[in-house]
Amino acid sequence: MTWIKTVSPMEDARVREALEAQAAAYPSEYRPDRRGERRLPEAVANDSIVLSHSLIPDALRHAFGAFGAMMDPSLPLSRRQHEMIAATVSALNRCFY
Repeated sequence: MTWIKTVSPMEDARVREALEAQAAAYPSEYRPDRRGERRLPEAVANDSIVLSHSLIPDALRHAFGAFGAMMDPSLPLSRRQHEMIAATVSALNRCFY
């Protein structure tokens, strides 16, 4: 749960549209359910990392859109390499996620 106010996708169409756009950009192996099924914004309602950006839907769209572009399967890095880079950056930033 986030410690800041969040906006539900059911309350705000802009948040819903931003969540749909970011979900479409992710490769299937990076989606939270890992089966390649598209998550609807209602399913993200308890995802505090994503919804922590819901106060500014345009920022949510751009930040997670950039992440989706960086994870594009046509790029030369494997998922293992992406995970190694992410873990290293998180450790260097002392991030507990």
